[in-house]
Amino acid sequence: MALVISPPNHRSHTFSALTSTTPRTLVGPILRRCILKRIKLSVTYTTSLQSRIRYVTKCQSSEDSQALVQRLDNVANANLGSAEQEGGLGKIVVSNEVVWRRRKWNSSDVATAGVVLAMHFLSVFAPFVFNWSAFWLAMALYAVTGLLGITLSFHRNLSHKSFKLPKWLEYSFAYCGVQALQGNPIDWVSTHRYHHQFCDSERDPHTPMRGFWHSHMNWLFDHNSVIEKCGKPNNAGDLEKQPFYRFISKTYILHPVALGALLYALGGFPFLVWGMGVRIVWVYHITWFVNSACHVWGNQAWNTGDLSRNNWWVGLLAFGEGWHNNHHAFEYSARHGLEWWQIDMTWYVVRFLQALGLATDVRLPTELHKQRMAFNNSTLLT
Repeated sequence: MALVISPPNHRSHTFSALTSTTPRTLVGPILRRCILKRIKLSVTYTTSLQSRIRYVTKCQSSEDSQALVQRLDNVANANLGSAEQEGGLGKIVVSNEVVWRRRKWNSSDVATAGVVLAMHFLSVFAPFVFNWSAFWLAMALYAVTGLLGITLSFHRNLSHKSFKLPKWLEYSFAYCGVQALQGNPIDWVSTHRYHHQFCDSERDPHTPMRGFWHSHMNWLFDHNSVIEKCGKPNNAGDLEKQPFYRFISKTYILHPVALGALLYALGGFPFLVWGMGVRIVWVYHITWFVNSACHVWGNQAWNTGDLSRNNWWVGLLAFGEGWHNNHHAFEYSARHGLEWWQIDMTWYVVRFLQALGLATDVRLPTELHKQRMAFNNSTLLT
C-alpha cells in the first residue's frame, strides 16, 4: 500500500531506529535458512542515519551462524544500552520495534493518520445503522475498489506490467483503485516497486525487520523515514508521463470525497458508514496483511531468499494476493495462485479479460524459471 497522503517535497528530519530483539526473533531463522540455501544475507542495525553497522556474510556452517548471532546480539545490546542512557528510546506496543521518541511528525504524517483514524471511527457506527442495502453496497465496492482497483490495476497491471489493457480500461480500473483511499497510483506503484527492490531489508518501506505493526501500518505515518530510505517516488516515470495519472495525483483526495458525498445523497448516513468507512477499513487491513502477515505466517514454495509466505486466508480475502511467495518468486506473473487449488480471483478476472481480447501480453512464469526458483535446484548450492 502506498501513502494515503502524497508526501511534499521537503527536507527529511532525522530518524533513528534499532530493533533490539531482531537477532533472537528474526536473525536466527534467517541464518538457518541461509545455511540451507547458501544465500547471501545482509543484516543492518541502524543507530543513526550517519552511523550504520552492516554485516554481509555468506553462511557456511552452523558454527558460523552461531558466532554471527552472538556478534549481532552483542552489537544490538551495546547500541540499546547506549541509546537508553540518552533517554531517547520508547517501545511500540505489541511490536519488536524500538524508536527514538524525538522523531518528528510532519503534516503528511498527521494527515495520513487523520484519514485512517477517521475511517475507523466512521466504522464504529456500522452496527447502529445496518441495513442490507448498505451492506451489499459495501460488498460491491469491496470488489470494485479492492479487486479491480488495487490488486488488478495498481498491483499487477501498473506496478508489475503483468498484462496490457486498452487505455480507457486501464484508466477506469486505476480510478477504482483511487476510491480505495490508499494513495494515488504514482505513489502506490512507487512504494511497491521499492518494496520489491529492497525486500525485507532496512530500505524496504514496510520492512518486517522492524516489527509486525511497522510492516502492517506504522510505516504509513513516517513519510520522512520512507524518503530517507528510498528517496522520492521517482521510479514510476512510466506513469508520470501520462496526463491522467498526473491529474489524479494533483486532485487525488477530491475523488473519494466526491464518492462519499454521492453515497450520502443516495442512502444517507448508512451508505456513508458502510460504503466508505467499513469498506475502506476492510480493504485497508486486507492490503496491509499482504505486507505483514504474508511475511510472517504461511509457507514458502519457492527459494526467493526473503521472508515472503503463501498465506491461504490472505489469499481468499485479498483476491489472490496472499500467494505472496509465489508473487515474490515471479513478480511479473499475472497469476499468483499457481496451483489449481490456490484461489486467485484477480487472475480469473484477468483470464476473462484475456478471453474477451481486452487483456493482452499476459505474462506467466516459464517452466525454466520455475526450475531455477525451486528449492531442490542444485545450481543454488554452488
